[in-house]
Amino acid sequence: MIALTARLGLWQLDRAQQKQALQAQLQDRDRLAVLDAAVLARTPAQVPDQVQRRVRLQGRWVPQATVFLDNRPMAGQVGFLVLTPLRLDDGSAVLVQRGWVPRHRLQRDLLPTVLTPDGPIRLHARVIAQPSRLRELGPPAPAGLIRQNLDLATAARETGLALRPLALLQLDGPGQPTGADGLRRDWPAPDFGIERHHGYAAQWFALSALGAGLLLWFGLLRSRLSSRHDPIRHDR
Repeated sequence: MIALTARLGLWQLDRAQQKQALQAQLQDRDRLAVLDAAVLARTPAQVPDQVQRRVRLQGRWVPQATVFLDNRPMAGQVGFLVLTPLRLDDGSAVLVQRGWVPRHRLQRDLLPTVLTPDGPIRLHARVIAQPSRLRELGPPAPAGLIRQNLDLATAARETGLALRPLALLQLDGPGQPTGADGLRRDWPAPDFGIERHHGYAAQWFALSALGAGLLLWFGLLRSRLSSRHDPIRHDR
């Protein structure tokens, strides 16, 4: 037990170190040159190297393909994440997680008003592999404007668009008023769970120390103490 729990503690520390290295790598990518449509990934193999890179694109929204992801809280409020494809000048498209909007308190199926410009727009965003996703206990809900999750393959099949194999997290552009389209974009920093791994490691090391203490007590100290206080053994 001592060896096993100590090994599990070291494994959790190793996992924390891996997460720290990944966090540093993604932070470094945020400082790299901004991507454009010409170099934005077209194959899944190109996506991992572009995650967390900033991108600047020009295109037109496809508002009829907008989807609202339900059960996404922000700042203590319940609301939706708004997903809309952006059709690029070359005919391809990319799925954009545009922002967050609160849900009606009484009518869950009442969709909020989201301003979606008709003309060409310039988008400032950050690359993410997939839109925000929650664990689903049952089968996916039927297609509709309100969803629990939406993956890229489903979005491409339902819209008929040639979607790039990644998603974008929209950012407020320079000089653009925050929430001008009715959406909040104060995105939280990615949670790598580093502190959680440190906590698990501390628990495993505590169990290992407990096992060592029990072994020391029952295997050595207790027998010696009992022999010292045993009058029969003492007389002999």
